[in-house]
Amino acid sequence: MLAVVTQPDRPAGRGQQLAATPVNLAAQALGLRVLTPLKLRAFVDELAALGPERCVVASYGRIIPQALLDVAPLWLNIHPSLLPLYRGATPIQSAIRDGRSVTAVSIIAMNAGMDTGDLLAQTEPLAIAADETFGELHDRLAGIGAELLGDVVAADARGELFPNPQSQRAADLGIDDDEIARTATHPLDKADRVLPPYVTAREAVDRIRSLAPTPGAQLNPGLRPAVGTTPLPAFKILRAHVSHESPLADGRDLPSGTVVAHRGFLYVRANDAWIVVDEVVPAGKSAMPIAAFANGRRIDDVFVPEDDVVDGLGALRFRERAGELLAR
Repeated sequence: MLAVVTQPDRPAGRGQQLAATPVNLAAQALGLRVLTPLKLRAFVDELAALGPERCVVASYGRIIPQALLDVAPLWLNIHPSLLPLYRGATPIQSAIRDGRSVTAVSIIAMNAGMDTGDLLAQTEPLAIAADETFGELHDRLAGIGAELLGDVVAADARGELFPNPQSQRAADLGIDDDEIARTATHPLDKADRVLPPYVTAREAVDRIRSLAPTPGAQLNPGLRPAVGTTPLPAFKILRAHVSHESPLADGRDLPSGTVVAHRGFLYVRANDAWIVVDEVVPAGKSAMPIAAFANGRRIDDVFVPEDDVVDGLGALRFRERAGELLAR
């Protein structure tokens, strides 16, 4: 191995001190040469001077320019999806968010496109557990990808790599162009972290799983207390499950997006059922069960979306009647 290339040191933690990437630290521990280019186009000559025959890319987080791809005869990219589905920056998160039950690990010969290169290897479809989070699936696929890469490198050394166009793999799997385009992924932004108010409970739980443990799902920031005056404290949701049992004594329906916090429990109303929050990360704290979070802050209220006018129930009328909704 000639060198390991990873992202430059970045500010991290509360003190925003410069910190090396985990890849950097691991490579140094193994006594490997580490390169951390700021700009990839300016890195072409330095990489060319090493004379690499093969380059391997895994979750680097930046687009490799064609000038850099031209330095080595073959670039291998480890991509955690059932290509040609879920190309792009967030394949694991997006597959979980979409409620997919299977994924895969693919290794492709890189080209200038976004994960469009020929397949050199791909696992059989791998099941995604119904409660598996992004972090859990990421770590599982990382181990599988490392083993698959070893097989590909060994096959390459024997001259037994047989590229397979992704169009052929799509035909084998019955995947059409519309599905390929629909599953293309993008880097997560702030809007992706917020639970949409008008979705099914299963869709909401899948989004929560797709964002755990980082960056973490968040509730609608426009919630207001309907009984008291204390706002809902800030937190990220790590785990939740679906319940078809109402937390309210009379079982009445509430607008989608409404939050009921009572007796150590926190419920979020979805279109078809309730989301029961199980684990959260309060601002500046570590992960904790919802009971510890709610009881420690004495949260007892109904929190309503700012723009809520559903089924003729105006905000003022709802505010007047909210107190009785907490009776269990």
